[in-house]
Amino acid sequence: MNAFRPARPSGRHRPVLPTGLPAAALAAACCLAALSAGPAAAAAPAPASASAPGGGQDTSAADASTRMTADSTLLSEPGVHVMPHSGAPDLPSGLSALSWTVSDARTGQVLAAKDAHRRLPPASTLKTLFADTVLPRFPAGLRHKVEDSDLAGLGDGSSLVGVQPGQTYTVSDLWRGVFLASGNDAVHVLANMNGSVAKTVSEMQAKARMLGAMDTHVVTPDGYDEPGQLSSAYDLAVFARAGLANPDFARYAATKDSQFPGGYDAQGSYVSSFGIENTNRLLTGEKGVTAYPGLVGVKNGYTTNAGNTLVAAARKSGRTIIVSVMNPQSGETNAVYTEAAKLLDWGFAAADRTTSVGTLNAAAPVPAAGTGTSADADRSGTSGAARKGDRAPQEAHAAPVSSRSAVASPTAWAVGGALVLLAAASVVVLRRRGAAKNR
Repeated sequence: MNAFRPARPSGRHRPVLPTGLPAAALAAACCLAALSAGPAAAAAPAPASASAPGGGQDTSAADASTRMTADSTLLSEPGVHVMPHSGAPDLPSGLSALSWTVSDARTGQVLAAKDAHRRLPPASTLKTLFADTVLPRFPAGLRHKVEDSDLAGLGDGSSLVGVQPGQTYTVSDLWRGVFLASGNDAVHVLANMNGSVAKTVSEMQAKARMLGAMDTHVVTPDGYDEPGQLSSAYDLAVFARAGLANPDFARYAATKDSQFPGGYDAQGSYVSSFGIENTNRLLTGEKGVTAYPGLVGVKNGYTTNAGNTLVAAARKSGRTIIVSVMNPQSGETNAVYTEAAKLLDWGFAAADRTTSVGTLNAAAPVPAAGTGTSADADRSGTSGAARKGDRAPQEAHAAPVSSRSAVASPTAWAVGGALVLLAAASVVVLRRRGAAKNR
């Protein structure tokens, strides 16, 4: 029989708690600390370093803020924009194009630009968007017999590769006709294979929006002059960058010459095939233009309304520079190629000596209020200043990820694990003490 033991008097008041509760409370506290330690430490920012790894430019939060400010404002403003570092080459002289951009294909950084979001007729450079949209739809070896309806609606004076009704072509034949000969007839055949010209135009418009090309309004799939058909130097660079990520697009864009299936000539004689050559003189080195070393495409264009347009990409020492040039005003022969070559030279020389003035990178759309103009109504009420990368109307960068996060997280969880062990040990000790008191 257990005898009742009165509590011994003590100079310090000790609250009487049920046996085991202190252990549970301490264990719970330790476990909560362990669980919170990992995420908290992992989320803690690493200390800002004085310079980027490898001795590059400062990549601190202040520098990131500067870049974001540039991205948010410069490309929307008229005029020439470049942010050179010490030792950067000057922009080339004699640039007369109404609009142009220079960008790095890998990073999407816009190194320099003039009126990047000025909306102008694109001519056949719009075929880059057509290829971005339709090229993935059909295998290269698929064969198609052309009907008269496939060629309906071609504009007067359209550039043609020589597609004939009744003849059978592979999809790759047709794409060579698009990229090399800038054949509007090949575009219309592919568009009708895709469902219809109208359906393809609608899908091109959707693709442009998905890529963040908010300056582009598509009326025809081939770039033929039509009222309201517009794009910009920025958007053309976006289309080229997206296209070059597709190996088929890149291969067609870099092809200098090929054979195209024949048909009946003007005299009624049948020819099995004939040669076609890329109309991009910067690629082929034809008609007074020196071929640019390392050029990998992309597409040239011309109409009376658009003037000469060109989006060109070249690769050197592992870097690809994209240049878009719209409507040079100098009146010089081959001005679009001359100015593009100058900008490519400058891009390669300045790529590591400038701060980006914008970006072609894709990001989620975040419309900005109050930045639209009546001229930009079909940009959903936003101006180029309100772009977010290349998906939307406001440029911004993703939040920087600390280079220490991969280290901090395992360390924090190790600390948390130690706290869990401490909690378990506390439970054991306190239970033993409670058991000793009950004896």
